[in-house]
Amino acid sequence: MACVRALMVAWMIATATMAFAEPWPLHDKTLVAWAIPDNLDQRGGSVLTIEKPGGVFDAIVFGELAPATWMPGSDHFHRTLRDQRQLPKETGTSSEPVQIAIVYQGRRITVYRNGERAASYEAASAEKFPDDSCLLMGLRHLDAAPEHRFFVGAIEDARLYASALTDEQIRSLQPNEPSDPEPLAWWDFEEGRATDRQGTFVGTTLVSGARLADGRLILDQPGAYLLATRTVPDRQMSASDPKTVDRLARALREKLASDPHRPGYHFVIPEGTGMPFDPNGAIFWKGRYHLFYIFQDERGHNWGHVSSTDLFHWRHHPTRLVSGMFSGNCFLNREGRPTICYHQVGQGNAMAVALDDDLVDWKKLDSNPITPKTEPGDPFHGRYRSWDPYGWVEGDTYYAIFGGERPGLAKSPSLEGPWKYVGDFLAHAAPGVSLNEDVSCADFFRIGDRYMLLCISHRLGARYYLGEWKNEQFYPTFHERMSWVDNSFFAPESLLDDRGRRIMWAWIFDGPDFQMRTDYGWSGTMSLPRVLTLVDGVLHMEPPEEIERLRFHPRHQADISLAADSEWSWEEVSGNSLELRVVFDTESSQRCGLKVCCSPDGAEQTLVYYDALEKKLKVDTTKSSLRDGAKTVEAGPFALAEGEPLELRVFVDKSVVEVFANGRQAVMRRIYPSRGDSVGVKCFAAGGTARVVRADAWEMMASNPY
Repeated sequence: MACVRALMVAWMIATATMAFAEPWPLHDKTLVAWAIPDNLDQRGGSVLTIEKPGGVFDAIVFGELAPATWMPGSDHFHRTLRDQRQLPKETGTSSEPVQIAIVYQGRRITVYRNGERAASYEAASAEKFPDDSCLLMGLRHLDAAPEHRFFVGAIEDARLYASALTDEQIRSLQPNEPSDPEPLAWWDFEEGRATDRQGTFVGTTLVSGARLADGRLILDQPGAYLLATRTVPDRQMSASDPKTVDRLARALREKLASDPHRPGYHFVIPEGTGMPFDPNGAIFWKGRYHLFYIFQDERGHNWGHVSSTDLFHWRHHPTRLVSGMFSGNCFLNREGRPTICYHQVGQGNAMAVALDDDLVDWKKLDSNPITPKTEPGDPFHGRYRSWDPYGWVEGDTYYAIFGGERPGLAKSPSLEGPWKYVGDFLAHAAPGVSLNEDVSCADFFRIGDRYMLLCISHRLGARYYLGEWKNEQFYPTFHERMSWVDNSFFAPESLLDDRGRRIMWAWIFDGPDFQMRTDYGWSGTMSLPRVLTLVDGVLHMEPPEEIERLRFHPRHQADISLAADSEWSWEEVSGNSLELRVVFDTESSQRCGLKVCCSPDGAEQTLVYYDALEKKLKVDTTKSSLRDGAKTVEAGPFALAEGEPLELRVFVDKSVVEVFANGRQAVMRRIYPSRGDSVGVKCFAAGGTARVVRADAWEMMASNPY
């Protein structure tokens, strides 16, 4: 309990001070290290990395894309120069350290070797790093793939500057000597000291045989690295004053509850960072819905755990699935016990079995990982990734999908193994999508008379296939996306409840391309649960009926004519926590629908409508905010039959707008209105006339505790 209390204090102190402590968040910066590679064949280790929660990092990396070449490493190479010919290269090993410096000034990145400028270029984006970021030496970043992620050699000196140093300042730097300006953090490893001389990163841990010798950090053991954090690791902490804990806990709750963009009835992370924030391990068990979600802290990726009886009011459970827990699912094993199939970072795909009916305590199998072992000559050797698994039992056989490009299928007569590859999970491509498209976060189940594969690709976001499962392969016949303009609807996960309902959640990004809003003390939002059904071969989706219990203050209107290119203001309805159910006769209109979160002058507004010309359901956020957010138009394929009315269900929840049309299409967007008066609701028609047959509105009670 003392460790938990101490960790809570440390996290809340970091979060509470994040927005105010200078120089955080870190914008411009300079990374400098004097390093000695042990060999030139190594690939992908780092001598200095700054990483923020969610796996976003900048680093001095050696040899990842080109042998013996120093490069600016970054998450998914977002800020990395792909043409490596300009970058500094080592041609031989030496006992003398080489100085490598990387300067980040806005999007401009400049690389130096021994004080001489080697390359300078504009990156596509720039990152800022909050004060809960960590530093690494040796390991490229915390979530790096198992192969080629560690630097082997020695580091003489490593520094982080909170500014973009000039050419002259870079040339003047000397190892183990002070500088002007002073670094934000500095490790000189003199006198057997592994700590930050500046006291910025107060916790330093030497991992897996990393050691100090002769004033250097020695990284010559497999997996050796240094981890530096802004808070002291829990083993070095003592229990804090309970009154301080209580005060900080209350301050955190007040901070989160006061955030105008924190959703109230969409499930959001209780606190901290979820990036990724994949829903995982969803299962209905002993009368309760259980949902796990990925979040990050100093332990790496962990599974948070909540349960509910109504899908909207969630009870937090102790977090026991920690340290490298990545995506996976939950199913009942042959003995009827909840079992999770998941990816263990650095190990491979794995299994764990629940020990209690609250699903708090789990036993990870001693036989983990379940990733089949192959040797050269085996037809499956090197063919499949050990990544994002989905497990289930069928008769006497356990199966697991291993995600990635051309995903593989493995099977075993028991959980403990031996596990062997069957071959490709997909028998062939589906119309309109490549057979090589990334299949991650897989979820595979029977729906109606078909089988559905829910999944993502990191390029397309959430998507699904329909098809047949036979002869230990999936034969897809149909494919459709669940996000279109970008990949902001992500990582779907579903369960089957006691009423036979297939219920799905997905992670909704803060912004496109994995953008986060960590400066606000939280980042991680789920979609509304969606009940999936198959009607005449077409996927239908609606929120569960339980959402109606959140409604209050109902209002109703009916039979309102809309002239061409006109709008009607629903004066008695306003707010940013609403459900709107509106039925339109589209008549001759080319576009008709709703405007929500409207300012009185229309400067801010979000459009939700049916485009009869393009046959699409759209959410237009180009005017959603005068300040923040993506300016895009999300558009999902959707067509009304001749004479069919348009039935829109629009859920506005602070920064989330989620829309369902006629039960068979859904689209969503994040919005961040900057004005407090952007709360109006209007109906509109364009390019022709329309009629509001009926309109119902409710305010929605927040179901999140804060």
